Amino acid sequence: MKKWKFASAVLALSLLLTACGSGEDTASEKTTASAEKKTEAKADGTAYPMTVSPTVASSQSEEKGTINYEDVTFEKMPEKIVVFDYGFLDTLDALGVDGIVGVAKDSTLPAHLEKYSGDEYKSVGGLKEPLLEDIAEMDPDVIFISGRQSAYYEELKEIAPVVFVGTSEDDYWNTFLASVDLAAKMFGKEAEAKEYTAKFDSALEDIKALAGKYDTSLVTMYNEGKLSGFSTNSRYGYIYDVYGFKPVTENIESSSHGSNFGFEAILEFNPQVLFVIDRTAAVGGESNIKADMENEIIKKTDAYKNKKIVYLDGPLWYLSGGGLQSELEKINEILDELK
Repeated sequence: MKKWKFASAVLALSLLLTACGSGEDTASEKTTASAEKKTEAKADGTAYPMTVSPTVASSQSEEKGTINYEDVTFEKMPEKIVVFDYGFLDTLDALGVDGIVGVAKDSTLPAHLEKYSGDEYKSVGGLKEPLLEDIAEMDPDVIFISGRQSAYYEELKEIAPVVFVGTSEDDYWNTFLASVDLAAKMFGKEAEAKEYTAKFDSALEDIKALAGKYDTSLVTMYNEGKLSGFSTNSRYGYIYDVYGFKPVTENIESSSHGSNFGFEAILEFNPQVLFVIDRTAAVGGESNIKADMENEIIKKTDAYKNKKIVYLDGPLWYLSGGGLQSELEKINEILDELK
């Protein structure tokens, strides 16, 4: 497995920065304009005009099929920001970015982002149901979206420039890093990003060392009494690929909600560590996760016998992943549970 160095990886990812100039400028005028732009870039840490690329080129929507996301050019730094993706909101919050005017308050905000439920931030709807008219009234300079809003991509583009900042299921970690780099470059927060991401180096080393103690593991999601499983190249594949836990099987169909996985299958594979993400709690339902999970079948597994069933925080893992704070918190949660 490649040794990940988070801080250096973030800085290695780059966005395309495009400077616009007039073909009628004289050589002297161009030199002066270039010097002025360099001075401005040093003053606020950014260089505009700036063209940014989506973290993922395209995605699939049940309603619209394949959706292709476009590069977006900004003449100046956006001052009024609408954010749907909780992970990107998390990153903007960690970096101290100002100007957020609207968030998806009609869905369950993660606990560490609860301040955005305040009246100073307007609601743009839920994660899957944008309030288009309300957003238009905000007159934002940019709208940041991810997969849950993909079906509304064209409608949102009519209101303001839209940048896709979601993660890819088959390349989660790198697309997460790209979103951090995008935020840092757009808002002149590269020094803050470097300082924050330095925390990940030791955290990743610690969790890889911990993962090496176990021969097999399985990531599952609990949803109203039913289970789905995840292997590598899936939504939660980074638990294997980046954290270093060994999958008990790679023969699991990849999908955003995992493949159906019965209790009997868990007993058959018998993982040493069983991770369970509580989707029911994440979407505001009444969860009976422990009562349902710790049944007579699961009690026969090594994970149960050795107290290695790790119940992962639903809102954190299901709704708010892909942010600087949430990704560090995920690692720390597993370290705390398995120590």
